[in-house]
Amino acid sequence: MRRSVVFLMILAVTCSIVTGQKKKYQPPTVAVPANLDRDTTAPPDPRSVAELKWFQIFGDQKLQELVRQAFVSNYDVRASVARIDAARANLGIVRSSQFPTIGASGDATFEGRSRDGAFTIPEPIPKSRNYGSILLNLFTFELDIWGRNRKATAAARADVAATEEDRRTVLTIIVSDVATSYYNLRELDFELEIAKRTLASRQESARIIKLRQERGVSNMLELRQAEELVYDATQVIPALEQSIEQQENFLSVLTGTNPREIARGDSLTQQPAPPEVPAGLPSELLARRPDIRSAEQQLIAAEARIDVARKAYFPTISLTGFLGFESTSLSSLFNPSRSVWGVIPQVAQPIFNGGRIKSNVHFTRAERDLLLINYEKTIQTAFREVADSLIGYRKIQEVRVQRELLVGTLRDRSRLAYLRYKEGVSNLLEALDADRELFNAELSLAQARRDELLSVVKVYKSLGGGWQ
Repeated sequence: MRRSVVFLMILAVTCSIVTGQKKKYQPPTVAVPANLDRDTTAPPDPRSVAELKWFQIFGDQKLQELVRQAFVSNYDVRASVARIDAARANLGIVRSSQFPTIGASGDATFEGRSRDGAFTIPEPIPKSRNYGSILLNLFTFELDIWGRNRKATAAARADVAATEEDRRTVLTIIVSDVATSYYNLRELDFELEIAKRTLASRQESARIIKLRQERGVSNMLELRQAEELVYDATQVIPALEQSIEQQENFLSVLTGTNPREIARGDSLTQQPAPPEVPAGLPSELLARRPDIRSAEQQLIAAEARIDVARKAYFPTISLTGFLGFESTSLSSLFNPSRSVWGVIPQVAQPIFNGGRIKSNVHFTRAERDLLLINYEKTIQTAFREVADSLIGYRKIQEVRVQRELLVGTLRDRSRLAYLRYKEGVSNLLEALDADRELFNAELSLAQARRDELLSVVKVYKSLGGGWQ
């Protein structure tokens, strides 16, 4: 018996050394361009907003407070933490199969028989007797000769890494969502300021025109045209106030609170200028995106599970050892002469199972292929998102500059039109048209300023920043 145990232990150590020589993991090769920005010929620049922490990008103090609150209370963030805890617990369950199991057991029997039910084999059994045993299971251990349990543990560890990357993805999304919602809120606030300022100006113009009409200088048509502009500006205000409250409610949900009024920081025109995005960005920056790293960890786990399924063809070798006391009388249970011990080696080899093992191998390979496709798709999607965000970042700046020029021109035109009207050189229609176009242009400029801030948010998100 001892020789058998020694032989099995030597076999286990030898096979463990042989199977322990695993080849280094090589990630799949995916064709990628050298530069993330396809519309520039500038050489790759290692500088990037992805190298900065989120609070170095978004300088508004109130925005930073909202992001920090979302990190603590957002429901998606809390759910991602729970998924990490579950993955770590599963890793502990899987890893425990690599260690021996130690336990204890005991039993006691109190037996009584009738007078006519006594047996004589070969001598009479007492009418009543007590007997029992106490055993310490020294070990129940599966010899992981083929590395099946180690591979299962590696797969579970990769699952943990994937869930941790998923949490970083959630944090990146939370930063971008909160920033986007906050900038939308500040843009709506700015639009409301423009609407109220325009309304006050138009009410004053209507008052003057009414006085002129009462004195016979203006006619009723001009008064009605002025009132039309007043009503036009008035009906915009309730719609903007509704949008503002709805945006506040959305921000409240993002930060894990009930609908409430959101504290404001800098106005839209006073927002701290975000850092410039370099003209050339190397493709290696995408390696920092947590969704890509999560997809790769899922692929690593799938590769390990293929090995686990394949090694089910090999025999399972386990050892069981016990030590304790056993006696037909409880009074003498702990006498040295009643001690028992044993070592039980076991070997189980699958012979026929209806193709279950083979089908399981095919199943795990198919899952790996699906994850490989998802990994490649994730990388290609990341390139598209970066390209979209970079072109948006450049073009929206051009749009904002042109709208600023347009607002300046319309503002001067409106001033001149009202002067000509007051001096009787032109009719009121020219002034009212200029005022209407100026109002619409100012709203469009506010949206362009917001879009310029949001373009930086999109670049930052597409590069996988915000989770450091």
